Amino acid sequence: MTTPLVHAIDPTTLKELRSADDAGRRTVPVTDEEGGAPLRCCLRRSTPGERIALVSYAPLRRWAAESGVDPGAYDEQGPVFIHADECGGPHGGALPFADAHRTVRRYSGEGRILGGRLVGPGGFEEAFAEAFGDPTVAFVHVRAVEYGCFLFEVRKG
Repeated sequence: MTTPLVHAIDPTTLKELRSADDAGRRTVPVTDEEGGAPLRCCLRRSTPGERIALVSYAPLRRWAAESGVDPGAYDEQGPVFIHADECGGPHGGALPFADAHRTVRRYSGEGRILGGRLVGPGGFEEAFAEAFGDPTVAFVHVRAVEYGCFLFEVRKG
């Protein structure tokens, strides 16, 4: 298998989310006093003093619209942290947010959930190989276990 490609929220979508989120709410920037928020724009944790926003994001809905499919009941939206202002995006390197247990959720090219797997630190390579070894899997979402929040998308490399 080739190296999976990790995708943060794309810049065009981020620009939209910085005005209004996928629930239609106006975005309200705040100064992060504590740091540690998982930023989905640059795939790192925030640092104290950064301007961030918590927005509602519908990753499958946006993917389905670009792909010309109907996600049906699998359409969902949830909270994600982003920088309140434009940032440099991801800088590559280590797999983001891989320091804790995560869920790797597999999706078909029709936007249907094909299953998922709980993954611990060090288990992502095996989980991605398993997912992309199935020809019906188009992409996976990596999500937080505690709240089910979307962290990032992975596609075949």
